[in-house]
Amino acid sequence: MSVVVHYVNQFFAGLGGEEAAGHEPVRFEGPQGPGRGLAAAGLEVDVTLACGDDYFGEREADALAILLGWLDELEPGVLVCGPSFGSGRYGYACGVLAREAGRRGLPVVAAMTPDSPGVLAAEGAAYVVPTGSNVAGMREALPVVASLAARLASGDAVGGPEDEGYLPRGLRLNALVERTGAERAIDLLLGKLAGDVRTEIAPSGDHVAPAPPVEDLASVRLALVTEAGCVPQGNPDRLPTRHANVWLRYDLAGVGSLAEGDYESVHAGFDTTTANADPNRLVPLDAARALEREGIVGTLHDAFYTTSGVDTPVAVAARHGQEIAAELREAQVGAVILTGT
Repeated sequence: MSVVVHYVNQFFAGLGGEEAAGHEPVRFEGPQGPGRGLAAAGLEVDVTLACGDDYFGEREADALAILLGWLDELEPGVLVCGPSFGSGRYGYACGVLAREAGRRGLPVVAAMTPDSPGVLAAEGAAYVVPTGSNVAGMREALPVVASLAARLASGDAVGGPEDEGYLPRGLRLNALVERTGAERAIDLLLGKLAGDVRTEIAPSGDHVAPAPPVEDLASVRLALVTEAGCVPQGNPDRLPTRHANVWLRYDLAGVGSLAEGDYESVHAGFDTTTANADPNRLVPLDAARALEREGIVGTLHDAFYTTSGVDTPVAVAARHGQEIAAELREAQVGAVILTGT
């Protein structure tokens, strides 16, 4: 069998817990942590790659450059990522590494919860084995991962998701079947009418339940958030115009309005001429201050949050939202005005 490489985070590599989350990428010979379980399931790990979750999240380009450099050097037959279970940061790192390795033609097997941001980040490049939310599911996941990875490393055929136990990859493949598309479509329609709703191409998407209405606006702390790419003139912090992998925060203390010439939009997805002439149309600070003065809302949060929404992967956008929301909750913000383009 060709070389097998396994990627894990700092915890499963034995480097430490949260105190080691900023650890730079590191390389080990042989298996570490769950890699030993893969060996017991029939997959011998030759090299283990590890990286701290925070390091990957905060320095994604640097982490990928190192990890992909090692993969280019090793030329493995398969890469295994995780299992990351329900960990958001670890799952995201597994998904991104899987995607970039897959783009290089390397077969990848990962394991995580179906709702992990890593599933979306992988963009169908990996065979993702669904797991439970914590390490209690390790014993069930590793044999499936090992079986898939061993066959991929050997160049053997792998069946479909329903047969093999991995999540649908969203890929359309040509196949010879006995029944025509029209016949299958009629069967699907009749099944749907009978209450059996299914599809040959599973849709992707995230469903977020709306928050309950604010009971008392006059006592709430309100925050302004935008994906319109609004930044101080000259874009001093270099917010990407598209494919944004960061969000930024700018102070509003004592600011009553966003003046023309002081702020601009760097969003690459729309004509910014009119918006730049009045940045309050991007971040409605003037209107929010008026509501504050009139007592319609309690107070305005002392910063606004911004990123560029164009071409941003859903998994990255979800991470941005989670991080901004966590900070707003800590600041006891009770409502948000979110503006888009």
